[in-house]
Amino acid sequence: MAVVFQSKLNVSAQPRISVCIANYNGELLLRDCIDSVLAQDTGVGIEILVHDDASQDDSLAELAMTYPQVHVHASDANVGFCVANNRMADAATGEYLLLLNNDAALDSNALQVLLSEASRLAGDAVLTLPQRDWETGTLVDRGCLLDPFYNPVPNLDPDRADVAYVIGACLWIPRKLWHELGGFPECFGSLAEDMYLCCAARLRGVPVRCAGGSGYRHRQGASFGGNRADGGLRTTYRRRALSERNKSWVMLACTPGWIAWPLLATHLALLYAEGAILSAWRRDPRLWREVYLPVLPAVVGPVAQWKALRRRAQSARSATQRSWWRAFTWTPRKLSLLRRHGFPEVR
Repeated sequence: MAVVFQSKLNVSAQPRISVCIANYNGELLLRDCIDSVLAQDTGVGIEILVHDDASQDDSLAELAMTYPQVHVHASDANVGFCVANNRMADAATGEYLLLLNNDAALDSNALQVLLSEASRLAGDAVLTLPQRDWETGTLVDRGCLLDPFYNPVPNLDPDRADVAYVIGACLWIPRKLWHELGGFPECFGSLAEDMYLCCAARLRGVPVRCAGGSGYRHRQGASFGGNRADGGLRTTYRRRALSERNKSWVMLACTPGWIAWPLLATHLALLYAEGAILSAWRRDPRLWREVYLPVLPAVVGPVAQWKALRRRAQSARSATQRSWWRAFTWTPRKLSLLRRHGFPEVR
């Protein structure tokens, strides 16, 4: 049973924006995140929802003492990022949802920029803002493109707004569209759920864009480990395993037309070759056993599950093959990372 602290935030009876923050053991992160939302001046009603995923630190005490205006949904079990956000979306009342990581903080005009961009487009759109590294302020991405095997490629081009997907650390979406798309697939647990949602939106012809004029800072990897390339690539077994499995599911569910099947076969063949080479190079059988070996059973095993996911994603497809592949780049991302950083360190 979830415990809910009622909001005391002085907002309109019908908030325009619902900011949804998934939290697990984020006691030391929450202040920067929530304070950045409370500092926004938009002239519209805003509600803040936090789903606490059975934290073992003092997150709930911090929220109750410092932020009584925040709606806190306290889970009695750890359910993961997808379920947490789906629950908050179900409880939200705003016209728009902003999914915001607990390890991220918005620039002071972020919500106004997102609201203005949504109004300018005058239709459904999935939006984000430029992401900057928390410590250095370096631009990380302006949304992401995808390579042919659905590996994310950061968009650093200030003149390019349309992207393949935006990461869930700062993802803006109309609440109605969220529910039409079915929210995050709960079978994903964590990782690539944002890729799936954006790909499902693009199949419907909904633009996925990065809005300029503001941004957000993000402690990359603070909540999940990995996801940084300073001084070499470093990740975790769990992150890598979930990433490879879930990206394969997105490819299977969202690639339009017959090309999905030869692409999936090529992807799996290359993935297993990569796993064999990397495991041998690192002399790490755990890498093969926990990351690469489970991918094929996870793809071909739950047939009913991925068929349902593909039906849902493809059911309202209006995107042409040309418009779909326009957000892809043809240089394999892993190959460029290998040239630049060498083999990743997995721990």
